[in-house]
Amino acid sequence: MTATTATTATTTALTDLTGTWTIDPAHTRIGFAARHAMVTTVRGQFTAVEGTLHLDGGQPTASTATVTIQTDSFDTGVADRDGHVKSADLLDVATHPTITFVSTGASAGKGDDEYVLTGDLTIRGITRSVDLDVTFEGSSKDPFGNVRAGFTGTTSINRKDFGLTFNAVLETGGVLVSDKIKIELDISAIKAS
Repeated sequence: MTATTATTATTTALTDLTGTWTIDPAHTRIGFAARHAMVTTVRGQFTAVEGTLHLDGGQPTASTATVTIQTDSFDTGVADRDGHVKSADLLDVATHPTITFVSTGASAGKGDDEYVLTGDLTIRGITRSVDLDVTFEGSSKDPFGNVRAGFTGTTSINRKDFGLTFNAVLETGGVLVSDKIKIELDISAIKAS
């Protein structure tokens, strides 16, 4: 395959993406990872997510995304820990039932099918701009006739920037929960007919 053929195939694939897509919550994961007690990493996810992508295959940097996460869906697999994170000490789900992301721009990334999606992330009523490194993983038609596209993404935030300031000092030095939180996205979206 020549470079021209590869470029044409990629351009055609991206052009086919043009349209409105709905995030499929059953096949999407919004994950996170934080250091705990300075010795291990705790991982988890939010299990209730919805959103819409408006993709422009001819000009991918004109694409947009809007995502809403239900904070009460926070899950690390440990009920006591999840309850504490959902409390007023951290997410305060009673007062702040959602986390939102609304894109404000996009640019080409370092490689083919890689982009940087910039947007406003709101947690606990505090909005900050974040950059998500996003990769288009491909598209296909599923057995039910839906056209699906897959994307992965990563970013890191400082939780204190969003008012998530609870912590405890350890006897051996350091703190219970790291300030840095890694966010990992595995998105499956279905194209509107």
